[in-house]
Amino acid sequence: MADNNSACQRDEIEALSSIYGTDFHTESLEHKTYSVEITEGEVSSLLQVTMPPDYPSDSPPIYMLSAPWLKGLQRQELCGYLEEIYLENLGESVIYLWVERIRQFMVEHDQAREQQDHHQITLSLASCKLEDETEDLTPCPKIISGEIISDRKSHFQPHLAAVKSEAHVKQVLRKLYENKKIANATHNMFAYRFYPEGSSNVNQNCEDDGEIHAGSRLLHLLQILDAKDVLVVVTRWYGGILLGPDRFKHINNAARQILVSCGYICTQDDKGK
Repeated sequence: MADNNSACQRDEIEALSSIYGTDFHTESLEHKTYSVEITEGEVSSLLQVTMPPDYPSDSPPIYMLSAPWLKGLQRQELCGYLEEIYLENLGESVIYLWVERIRQFMVEHDQAREQQDHHQITLSLASCKLEDETEDLTPCPKIISGEIISDRKSHFQPHLAAVKSEAHVKQVLRKLYENKKIANATHNMFAYRFYPEGSSNVNQNCEDDGEIHAGSRLLHLLQILDAKDVLVVVTRWYGGILLGPDRFKHINNAARQILVSCGYICTQDDKGK
């Protein structure tokens, strides 16, 4: 088995050197320690790995990830992904898979940052417009908040408001962000659909707020339910434990819960009345 591990390690080192070229470095031949520089956009990372004698048959590589851009919770999330990759590929070489997963995470991080910047700009513009046109705006629509769904220290809470215009949407979002707990949440994904006054064409849009694909899934839910004149926001506070696909289930259930409670979805009991 030891000979087989050594052969696998030699093959993997040769492959990594060929793939990453000058971005691949030998840190210590004696300790079999190597590093790969990963750069995407404006962020960069350095993955350093040491191959123990029983890798890959029985143990994972020992790694250290240097990434100044990576925050605490994000670091936990990424490390969780690397652990999942190892568990899904027991007995196999995983360093290349780790490098490419880190690269993918960096791309997602960059996209999320751009979306967050766009989100903040949108809120800022909305705030300026609201301040300039205060006398012309109708009162902010009533906001209803639903029950919190909790799973493994993550918490999801839905909010709903009846809207008939973009101004209504901006008013509601601005009002929600006045709540510091909501403003400081990990994500505030939302979707809305409404028919402008005198128009038969639906106006709809969504926002992921860093939770990739969450906004579009919320909008799809509103579409298949044919929910009209409504804005749904789902706030998530991340608890440090990865939920995987379950997070989308909770987002969907939270949105559906508040749509039912506010009468936007007819239940079987309603139909029987």
